[in-house]
Amino acid sequence: MRFKFHYAWVILLIIFLILLAVQGIRLSFGAFIEPWENEFNLDRGSISLISALSFIVYGLSQPLVGKLVDRFGVRVILSFSTLLVGIGIFLCNWATSPWQLFILYGIIVSFGVGGASNVAASVAVTNWFNKKRGLAFGIMEAGFGAGQLLLVPASLFLIHLYNWQLTVTLLGLLLMLVVFPIGLVFLRNKPSDKKLKPIGGIANKEDDDRNFQNKKLSFWQILQKRHFWFLILPFFICGYTTTGLMDTHLIPFAQLCGFNTGVISSAVSLLAAFNIVGTLVSGVISDRWSNRKFLTYLYIGRTLTLIVLAIFISNNEFLTFFVNNPSFLIIIAISFGIVDFATVAPTQMLATYFFNRQLLGFILGWLFFSHQIGSALGAYLPGLLFNISGNYNMAFYSAIILLLGAALMSFMLPEPEKINNMQ
Repeated sequence: MRFKFHYAWVILLIIFLILLAVQGIRLSFGAFIEPWENEFNLDRGSISLISALSFIVYGLSQPLVGKLVDRFGVRVILSFSTLLVGIGIFLCNWATSPWQLFILYGIIVSFGVGGASNVAASVAVTNWFNKKRGLAFGIMEAGFGAGQLLLVPASLFLIHLYNWQLTVTLLGLLLMLVVFPIGLVFLRNKPSDKKLKPIGGIANKEDDDRNFQNKKLSFWQILQKRHFWFLILPFFICGYTTTGLMDTHLIPFAQLCGFNTGVISSAVSLLAAFNIVGTLVSGVISDRWSNRKFLTYLYIGRTLTLIVLAIFISNNEFLTFFVNNPSFLIIIAISFGIVDFATVAPTQMLATYFFNRQLLGFILGWLFFSHQIGSALGAYLPGLLFNISGNYNMAFYSAIILLLGAALMSFMLPEPEKINNMQ
């Protein structure tokens, strides 16, 4: 039999590339913390405030991006958002005072990142995949891990070898001259644009009927649904503990402990590599098993990893042992990487089951809004607590408590079949 290649895989590859480049640059923020502290004479709390503003702008953009995607399509939104990020990060090269960084990175870059994010990408995946959707979500989300794997160590290396100005220039050129043209030329909004059907064919009549009923739900009716809040709140905590706390502060935390650049780069790279593995495996599992149970176990796994880290930093004797045995930092990075972005695929799958296609852009917009607000707090509060206490202990303790709550709420979610029967 001849193998028939579907254009949906091209769409998925381009989405992967865009997320790799755009989100990889966003996840590189930790590499710029020390250089910007030195360049602009800022403390850790002020630098963290730039990151917090970035996440807030990113988060606030998500409901708007959902509406823009519905109006203009994923091709325009993903492509031109990539261009906006490229322009903003390129112009950071000429920043001479902190307020310019707040505008360029905190607002312009972050609004572009909000457009080239999960909302538009998830709508594209939903349009092109009616089967293998969990796998597609996993591959899509692996773009974040791939960006972290490639661009965070690359940024650290370039800053160490040259300076941060050259680094932002090269990152900006990558987006403007390579990634943006590829997205604009090859992306398509939906299969009908190529005279195709999605992988798995057109949804059946039962799905259409359920979609119609979901479409009639008002915003206030959605707010009254337990499964809406039990998706939103754990995802808020997910943002606080991943892109907020670990992805922003892991590098400066490791530098504070006394690990050298080589160990830190290895830890970040391995976190990203196993992040990719975790998201891909997560996508496969999301197609085959209870997403509610899977999500619960992922949050428990993340909690256990941070408990181990909290033990190491609980007193000077343990901390000395930790620093003298850098393999433990590597193990923690791998452990956290496996469950880092792996939560996204089951969360998105539950959203598609609970609300389905007609409300997906709206629901995903609010879902990722909650994630980015959590990320903003997770980026800012640890920096603020660091200014007060001189360490990250309270930040990790708070993350552990919140993750236990996320695991409990995920466990209390109804199974999608029960929701569908009610509708």
